[in-house]
Amino acid sequence: MSKKIQPNRYKPDSQKGRESESGIFVCLKSLMTFVFICVLSLASIFLYDVITQSVFFNIKKIEITGTKRVLKEELIKLADLDFEKNILRINLFSIEKHIISHPWIQSALVKRNLDSVLSISVIEHEPLAIVKIENLTDILINSLGKPFKEYDPLKDQVKDIPFVTGIDLAIANDQFLFNGLLFDSIMNFLQSGDCGNIRQINGNKNTGVTIETRDIYNRFPLSEKGTVQVKLGFHNFKAKLNKAKHISEYIDKNFPEKIICSMDLFNIEKVFIKTKLNNALHNDLEKGA
Repeated sequence: MSKKIQPNRYKPDSQKGRESESGIFVCLKSLMTFVFICVLSLASIFLYDVITQSVFFNIKKIEITGTKRVLKEELIKLADLDFEKNILRINLFSIEKHIISHPWIQSALVKRNLDSVLSISVIEHEPLAIVKIENLTDILINSLGKPFKEYDPLKDQVKDIPFVTGIDLAIANDQFLFNGLLFDSIMNFLQSGDCGNIRQINGNKNTGVTIETRDIYNRFPLSEKGTVQVKLGFHNFKAKLNKAKHISEYIDKNFPEKIICSMDLFNIEKVFIKTKLNNALHNDLEKGA
C-alpha cells in the first residue's frame, strides 16, 4: 500500500506563487490600461479644443441652394452664421432648426465639409392657394394642403393661385390644419390640373366645389376681368371641365349672340346653363344680316 504524499510545509508552494504573480500582473495591466485611457482622453480633449478654437477651421464659404423667394442673406442672419465661427464647433441641428423657423422654408439640410465650406440645402413651400377664413387673416396653403403662413399681399408675391372660401381650420395634435370631405375635394381639384384661370374656389358642404374662372368660355366676354361660375360638386372634375368646354364650343357655334354666365355640372348627366344676350354683339349680328 502506497503512502499518501504529504506536502512539505517548509518548502514554498510554486502554484500559489504563480497565482500571486498573475494577480499582480493583471492589476498592473489594468492600471496601465486605465492610465492610457485617461491620457488618451485628455489628449483628445486637448486636441478637440485646439481644433475647434483654431481660426484655420473657421467657415470660409457658405453655400445655400434651393432658395427662390427667400434671400440667402436672410437665412444666414436667421441661423446666426458668420465667417468668424469655427465650422467644427457649430451645431448643425440647431442651424437647421433656426432655418426651418422661417415661414417659407419647408425643410433644411446642413452639412460641413473638410475644406471649411458650409452647405445649406433648403426646400421652400410651394403655395397652392390662399384660404379666406371669416373673421381671420388669409392663410397660404402649400402643395400638400398644409397651412404655412399668413398671407401678406404686400410681401408675398404669389401669382396665378386662387382664393378658397367655405372651409375652416381644425386642431389636431396641437396643430392647425384643414380636413374633411369638402377640403379633400378642393385639394383634388387643385391638384387635378392647371388652375391658372381660376380666380376663386367656393366650398360648400352640400354642393361641393364651385369655381369662379376667368371668362374662357365665351369668345366675346363682356369684360377682360369677367368671370364664369361653374359648379362641379365633389368629384370627377376633369370630365366635368371637359364637358364645360364642349358646351362652350356648342353655344359659340349655334348661339353666337349669347354668352354663358354660369354652368351647373354637379350632375354631369344633367347640366344646367345660364346665359344672357350680348346686346352689343347681337346688334352687330343684326346689322350684318
